Amino acid sequence: MLSTLISRELLDNLMTFRFVATFIIMLLLVVTSTSVLINDYDRRLASYNAAVKSNHERLQERKTYSSANWDVVRPPNLMSIFNVGLDKRLSNEIFSSWGLVPTLWDGQLHGSTNPLLNLFTSIDIVFIFEVILSLMALIFAYDALAGERERGTLRLVLTNPVSRAKILLAKYISAMICLLVPLLISLLFVVIMLMSSTIVSLKVDDFLRIGGIVLSSIAYLSVFYLIGMLISVVTRRTSTALMLAMFFWGFLVLVYPNVILVAFTSAQSSEERLTPAFNQIEQIWEEFDRERKDYLANDPIPGEDSHLGVAGGSGFFEIWYKQKSTLLYTYITASHVDRLDDEFEPQVPHVQDYYRSIVPKTIDAAERAWLVRKQALESVFFRPAIVDRIFLRLSPVGMYDAATQAWAGTDLFGLRDFYEATRKYRRTVIDYLYDKDAFGDRQWFSADKGSVKWDTFPQFSFQSSSVHINAKRALPDLMLMLMMNLILFLIIFLVFQRSEV
Repeated sequence: MLSTLISRELLDNLMTFRFVATFIIMLLLVVTSTSVLINDYDRRLASYNAAVKSNHERLQERKTYSSANWDVVRPPNLMSIFNVGLDKRLSNEIFSSWGLVPTLWDGQLHGSTNPLLNLFTSIDIVFIFEVILSLMALIFAYDALAGERERGTLRLVLTNPVSRAKILLAKYISAMICLLVPLLISLLFVVIMLMSSTIVSLKVDDFLRIGGIVLSSIAYLSVFYLIGMLISVVTRRTSTALMLAMFFWGFLVLVYPNVILVAFTSAQSSEERLTPAFNQIEQIWEEFDRERKDYLANDPIPGEDSHLGVAGGSGFFEIWYKQKSTLLYTYITASHVDRLDDEFEPQVPHVQDYYRSIVPKTIDAAERAWLVRKQALESVFFRPAIVDRIFLRLSPVGMYDAATQAWAGTDLFGLRDFYEATRKYRRTVIDYLYDKDAFGDRQWFSADKGSVKWDTFPQFSFQSSSVHINAKRALPDLMLMLMMNLILFLIIFLVFQRSEV
């Protein structure tokens, strides 16, 4: 009996105009968007390669170790074609040096006060599914029971020896099959287009990530169909059911996420909340500056001249720093000389001892300042973004977007992986400089005996998190959607069991 009911419902749905419209609209939108997204990925990949080459060339032009500031570039994420997430909303290039520990906010883009709260600013494949599939699921469901009740066919079906649970199950299975056809065929075209592209190379992990996105999409689609079925079971007229379905779609998909974003954006704290941390960072650098001056005062060379009596034809060297309180930004650098006059040669050993002592203290101060800065910035920016995500999860759109971002690796944690890799790379470079005793080397501050050779300088590389980590991050939101499906189905069943036909 169940198979008969499914066949009848499936035939009814396949013969409707809404099925044909859903199929054509989905195919056109997804294929067109994929073509645009692949071209955009191509441009970003070319820009990334050009930036890496440019940074390498600039490093080769550096003459001294002290000038070895480096830019780290993040490669574009191929999975951002499915859900762009934060992949294009934060800068893909970050500056780092021995005197600066980078954080996530050093690479922010678009001038946003907190770009982590910008959730719906890019059109991607998942965005199309969020809007179109949820609408189509409600259109398929709004008259599933109300329509048959209104026409009287539901009472006729129940005169046969068939349970109400089987009727619900048959309607659910047949409608989901009809909705999955445009979803899966659209995704099949996406995969074919990606595999046909000369710039894209899909790996096994990428196919697994796509599979996770498909699974999340099915769970999301099912939630909206069950919401529509619940509306259909509690109403007796299809016009009322359609009106309620459109209201809930507009609220859950368009209104609620944007209300949450506006509420949390307006509630963001201003610079005043960063002031205590800024004062603490100032104290760290003032303490460092006192140690530096104490060293100069006790140096064999008279006076407290930070140049230690050395001057060259093209300038001098010193350590200096500046601070920008809005982002608690501290930057340490050092000038250098291209040549030293012979009269200053006796001071060179003292200069080497100075840098051998002061630069490690600078590195230590920068890392202590980073800990303060990291805590303050996470309190002001990161935690509101986390709370924002929690409230967004009250809507299936928020759950679906969070799950697909996690699968794609374009979520906040995926971006933090990159900045963690950046900090590890900085530590690798510092260890490299320690191993070469670069801080006490003449080439730290002077190129008069020849420029530094950068052939063995550590190279930065970044690999996205493994699919296992992606799955672990996506699982909570996926489970929430599955639980919502189960709860909605149970509610529909209980209401339908007690309703009059």
